[in-house]
Amino acid sequence: MILGVSEWLSDKLGWNANYIRIAFVVGVLFFGVGLGLYLILWLVKMFSK
Repeated sequence: MILGVSEWLSDKLGWNANYIRIAFVVGVLFFGVGLGLYLILWLVKMFSK
């Protein structure tokens, strides 16, 4: 929601953006990888235009 990654990824994969947001939150809370993955995907999104 902050950088638009979930919406962009949902368009690419055809999934619901809310499920992707929930997956990022679960990744941050339980595994600690959600934030890093989010930032990496944001960089991919920025340079793929």
